[in-house]
Amino acid sequence: MGMTSASAAEDTSREFQECAECPVMVGIPAGSFIMGSTEHERGRFDNEGPQHKVAVAAFALGKTTVTIEQYATFLRQTGYQPEPCDRYHGLYWDSRGHGLAFPPGISPPPLWPAYCLNWNDARAYVAWLNSKVAKAARQVSSKSIEGPYRLPTEAEWEYAARGGVTTARWWGATVGEANANCNGCGSPWDGRDLAPVGSFGPNPFGLYDMLGNVWQWTEDCWNDSYIGAPNDGRAWITGACDKRVMRGGSWSSLPVFIRSAARSGNDIKGCDFDYANYAGFRVARSLP
Repeated sequence: MGMTSASAAEDTSREFQECAECPVMVGIPAGSFIMGSTEHERGRFDNEGPQHKVAVAAFALGKTTVTIEQYATFLRQTGYQPEPCDRYHGLYWDSRGHGLAFPPGISPPPLWPAYCLNWNDARAYVAWLNSKVAKAARQVSSKSIEGPYRLPTEAEWEYAARGGVTTARWWGATVGEANANCNGCGSPWDGRDLAPVGSFGPNPFGLYDMLGNVWQWTEDCWNDSYIGAPNDGRAWITGACDKRVMRGGSWSSLPVFIRSAARSGNDIKGCDFDYANYAGFRVARSLP
């Protein structure tokens, strides 16, 4: 059973960008869907159930995950310093102030997804976006997180990732070849490196890289099952809130994690996330 609304093919008329530094957003139509996986889905984990129907209001979601270039712009303008994501290997963003900021690693491509970021780092970027659109609207500038931009809820993320289909992945039941970047997805980057955003085809909503490449933070607190989960698409903000839900898998993940229903819960500071240097995010926007 899938969405009750018609799936939307890629359509640039649903895209918008509110400022030069803002991500390109895609309008996602309202609808309902069955969240979670069936007991027969290959690779299913117990935390993906029970399945339940969720109604989702219209919202917008980033066309791609936030890129290294976009996140570095935020750091240069604000001087924000993310926490190191991998102290053992010395992986961290270097925000030196005075308009200087450098990504982790040795000269990673600017169109790689921003990685090595915890939940707080993602929220800091969202607050910056909200301050920029407030200024553009000639409102009082604020560093508050409040505003139209935010992290997607877990339900919104899965609704958007599915793109109107009920199979394990938007392209079908199996991982196939060269549909995403993971450890076993049949892409040139498999298990070795990140891929530039947009390296694979879009899903039916016109979104790129919803599965693979980097894990994506959502707003929701971690819960071990969907018992008691909201059915209206809002964030679930009770449970283990020192952990937040991540979705989508990464370039190092096995295909079992490259499914629309697959989920993981990790510390907001990334400190218990064994592969925290593979964590990124995309932004959502509330619509009037």
